[in-house]
Order: sequence, then structure tokens, then C-alpha cells
Amino acid sequence: MNCEGARDRIILAVYGELPDHDAIGLEQHLAVCERCLQELEALRNMDELAALYPMAEPDPNLLAQSRMRLDEALDAIPRHGFLTRLQANAMLWLGHLQGAPALATLLVGVGFLGGNFTYRYQVAHAPVRRPALVLTNQNGGGVSTISGITKLPGDMVQVSYNRVVPEMAEGSLDDPQIRQLLVVGMKAATTPVVRVDSVALLADECRVGHECKVESDGSGIRAALLTSLRTDKNPGVRLKALEGLQPYVTQDDSVRDAVLQALLSDPNATVRTRAISLLEPVQSDTSVRQVLRTVSTTDDNPYIRTVSTQALAGSSSIQ
Repeated sequence: MNCEGARDRIILAVYGELPDHDAIGLEQHLAVCERCLQELEALRNMDELAALYPMAEPDPNLLAQSRMRLDEALDAIPRHGFLTRLQANAMLWLGHLQGAPALATLLVGVGFLGGNFTYRYQVAHAPVRRPALVLTNQNGGGVSTISGITKLPGDMVQVSYNRVVPEMAEGSLDDPQIRQLLVVGMKAATTPVVRVDSVALLADECRVGHECKVESDGSGIRAALLTSLRTDKNPGVRLKALEGLQPYVTQDDSVRDAVLQALLSDPNATVRTRAISLLEPVQSDTSVRQVLRTVSTTDDNPYIRTVSTQALAGSSSIQ
């Protein structure tokens, strides 16, 4: 529950009209939100102060006589213009509200909820503007290393990188400069954790169908993933690179060859096992079957030999 939802329920909670299933969520939110807790306490204090001054009920006979005398006095007043009559009616209506505090409280609550609903509707239907790329320092030379990556809400990501001094860039994953920084993070990060984060974000972009083509000069996200799969010493990075390359196994021969090479020579058994699963859509390919035969008889891991044999049997049934 966020603060907006909590404020909608605080008024009901003060007057004991909040349902039990909403009360649990409100209590959990108040336990971690000091601002909403203070608002609840303020409303409770106001209600307690109002209770200290009970409203005395007038004598019915006195009330009836007073109304009769008021009506007679009003009839004796000469007719006024429209604005005067409007002002008099407004004052009379306010007098009725003062005599009915429950109605006044209800109207205040309705006004509060109505204003809150209007605000939330305007926010929900406001045009979404993609935030601009934010750089903490516009000066400096080229990027040397990537020192940190933080995933922000939505499709935002924060990349910390080094030039002469540490800098930080914040922007959408669709921003070309953010993507370029992530590619640099795959190659020049100061720690394996940063390389894993960089590869994971770019791999997710490829898996959901975003642009991951190989550029004419051999650069691009897909090329960077291929390089990480072949050369990175961290098995976590290589696993993430495999996940990002999965959509292209059936359409890109260079991706298929890289996955086959990983199956044959990667030192990590988990990476080799994952490579077998990626090759499932192309198991009937001659080069794939040849590698699977080699692995099924020569791999040091008995589980991988078994999985390779099962994959060969499956491709034979397909043929």
C-alpha cells in the first residue's frame, strides 16, 4: 500500500468504519511510514478535542419560538437583489452544517476523496515523458571502466562509470548512450558483479525483442554478448550471455557456432548444460548433432553426457 492509498483509509479508520481487510494493510504501511502515522495521530487528536466540547441540545419550545420569530423578522425585511439572497442562503446553509457536525465531516471527507481521485486520474492520464539522460559531469574524456549498475523502477537504469574521476549516468534502457555504457561494463567493469549486471540487463533487452543486431563494424549488443560468452572468465557472465543469445540460435550462424563452442570447451558444467538446452530448436542440424555426439562420449561430466545422448535421441525421432 502506498501513501495515497493509506490516506484514503485513514479517515475511515479514525471513525471506525474501515473494513478489517483494509485495516491490516493500513497497519503494515503505518509501521514503515512516519508521515502517514503523523497524519493519523493528528486526526485522532482533533476528534478527541472535539469530543471534549459536547454540543448542548436547545429546548424544543425555545427552538420553535425562535424559528417563528425569525420567520416573522425575515418576512418584514424588504426584498433584496439576487446576490443578497444568495449570500443569505449560503449563511443559512452554513448554520445547518454547524448544527450537524456529522454531515460537515462527511462533506469534508467527500471533498478530500473527490480531490484525491481527481488528482490520481490526472496523473494516470497525463502523457508519459521519457526522462532525459542525466549526466553528473558533462566534462571529461572517454569511458575507462564501469564501477556500478543499479536497476531503477520501470525501464530506468543507473550506470556509474569512470573517466578521469568517477561519474554517473541515468537514463532509459532504450537510450543509446546507456546501452553503450552497459556494453563497456561487459568488457571494462572493475568487478565481476558489474559485468554480470551489465550482461543481465542487455540480455533481458534481447530476450524481449528489442534491437540487438550486430552492426556493420562488428559492434552492437549481440556482438558484445558473443565476446562475453567466448572470453569472460566469470561463469555467471557467460550464463547471462547465453540467455541473451537464445533468440538468435535458430537465425544467426555465428551465435550457433558460439553456443557449440561453449558446449565443447567451456570449463563450467552449468554453462555447458545450458548450451545444450539452447540448441534444442536446432538439434537436427548436422553440425549440432556432430558436437552432441562428441560431448556424449568425451565430456568429463556424466550428467552432460547423458543429456547429450538424450538430445541426440530426440533429434533422431524428429528426423
